[in-house]
Amino acid sequence: MDIFGDQGDPARVMVLVTAAAALLVVTFGGLWRPARNVITIVHEAGHALVAVLVGRRVSGIRLHSDTSGLTLTRGRPYGPGMVSTALAGYVAPSLLGLGFAALAGADRITAVLVVCAILLLGVLVMVRNVYGVVLLLIAGGVLFAVSWWANVQIQAIFAHLITWFLLLGGVRPVGELQRKRRRGRARDSDADQLARLTGTPGLFWVGMFGLVNLGSLVLAAAWLLG
Repeated sequence: MDIFGDQGDPARVMVLVTAAAALLVVTFGGLWRPARNVITIVHEAGHALVAVLVGRRVSGIRLHSDTSGLTLTRGRPYGPGMVSTALAGYVAPSLLGLGFAALAGADRITAVLVVCAILLLGVLVMVRNVYGVVLLLIAGGVLFAVSWWANVQIQAIFAHLITWFLLLGGVRPVGELQRKRRRGRARDSDADQLARLTGTPGLFWVGMFGLVNLGSLVLAAAWLLG
């Protein structure tokens, strides 16, 4: 199979329909709650990947049924490495979605599926609780079914749906985070950890998350629709 070869130009209507479907999932709570687990997987993978890149040791990842997650790392509890690790989580889904948009926009649909598989396998190796293992096996099963049995058109739809969902789903948690912070229910959030590490207000970091994620959405939309 040619992973990075040209695999056909997706119709504009398909791009628009998958965007609308992803927006529907992100907007409505009954759909968003289970789907948010995907955002959590990527969020924690972002923490873990950056931790490894800056020389920290990843002790494990936990994924919880309330769609929260936790990545445990070892290393200096301060400094640029810790700041980078804390910063990575909330921007990871949108940045991954931006990367997928570049691949999908260039008709490299199989590459999107391969990256998804690598991500799921990497998190599965590091996950340390039963719910997390079950969640990853279900996600992996869906990905395998699409990759193995679906035709090229269905794979393209799936890849675009995942791309839009990461882009749109990366934005909503930032608003949720600030609402929790306003109520005093997120004292250990990534933004508040960054505030303690840098001396910069947590609201600045929430704004930074939002700016990166909205910027990724706008740029990706230009690539996919342009």
